[in-house]
Amino acid sequence: MRPVRPLQRLRAVRGSLRWKIAALAAATACLVVAAVGVLVHLWTARDIRDRAEARAFNTVYSAMDVYRRTGTLADGAELDPAGLPAALRHPADGNRHTAYDGHVEANVGPSVWAAQRTGGPGSPVLAVQVNMGPDLYGLRRLDVTMTVASLLALAAATPLAVYGAGLLARRLRRVSETAGRISAGDLDARTGPTKGRDEVADIAAVVDLMADSLGQRLRTERRFTADVAHELRTPVGGLLAATDLLPPGETEDLLRARVRDLRGLVEDLLEISRLDAGAEQPVRARVPLGAVVAEAVARTGLDTEVTEADAAGRGESVETDPRRLERIVSNLVVNAHRHGAGPVQVIVEGRTVVVRDHGPGFPEDLLRHGPRRFHTGATERGAGHGLGLTIALGQARLLGAELRLDNANAPDGGAVATLRLPD
Repeated sequence: MRPVRPLQRLRAVRGSLRWKIAALAAATACLVVAAVGVLVHLWTARDIRDRAEARAFNTVYSAMDVYRRTGTLADGAELDPAGLPAALRHPADGNRHTAYDGHVEANVGPSVWAAQRTGGPGSPVLAVQVNMGPDLYGLRRLDVTMTVASLLALAAATPLAVYGAGLLARRLRRVSETAGRISAGDLDARTGPTKGRDEVADIAAVVDLMADSLGQRLRTERRFTADVAHELRTPVGGLLAATDLLPPGETEDLLRARVRDLRGLVEDLLEISRLDAGAEQPVRARVPLGAVVAEAVARTGLDTEVTEADAAGRGESVETDPRRLERIVSNLVVNAHRHGAGPVQVIVEGRTVVVRDHGPGFPEDLLRHGPRRFHTGATERGAGHGLGLTIALGQARLLGAELRLDNANAPDGGAVATLRLPD
């Protein structure tokens, strides 16, 4: 049977979730740092310009006062300087005006100019230039400092985010491992109490509650199956004895065959119930694998070709429960004849037994979910109760063997059952 591995898928999701949380935390930190850096840069740049404009404005006021009283230029003021922006060169009135000049020459610039006409129209313009270069240089140093500090903070925050995500991942691991054990058939698996009162704790509690409910239902079903099968043994035995009293004929043969089928079904149900309850224990012995397989095939009475890959014909000696091994092989052979088509071949190679037919193959639903009781998977595979493969799988697990069901990758098709015994 192609194994279903929900635990591996959950682990993959859990592993990616850990790094996704860490990456999300790092990305959020980067966005916050970038946003704060941009806001600080814009606010500082605007503050530098506002202070430069206020300084230039006030300097022109004081310089104009000195010029009008003494006729001299003070505080770096100039009359109609060559670099004065055009917007200030011909002011329309005698008020003070400021303008930004982005020109940079040597260590001067960008600048803020403030200007005021000294008299009436046509009189010179007194102007003052305030250099913002040193302040903007300080702004660039502030940007570099914030960038370095942000990178250091990010380098410290990322391991913390990974560690925090790891704590969440470990809690999720407990839940996923519990779910995987339950899906593998361990009905006693529980997550147990978890730290915290968050969503992970809620999930763990729900998984445990689900396991309790599922276990109770399965135990009830198993008890019911075992009780029904046990109670049916006596009346079925009576029916089989009663058929011996019927006169020979077609009716007697038909009734005997149906009662024999019913008895086989009851025995299968009892065997499944014992396997489910864990009441079966293998009785191991060292036996030749090829001989046990050949004996099991011969007891089915069906036309089946048995091939041993060992050139010497002796086959490999294995330590197993021969009765249960015969049960597995016979069920696989009967299933191949009942639901497949001939020729049916059994190949023994090393510790592996392969049973192949040339019919329509196993249904996709059976390959995905495994054998299910009273479910044959497809009508074209014939009639049956769907218990043969279920018993074979249960006995294989009891022996520690692996039973894999596949469809042959060949033009003639067919179903392939591969039994690998443990070393």
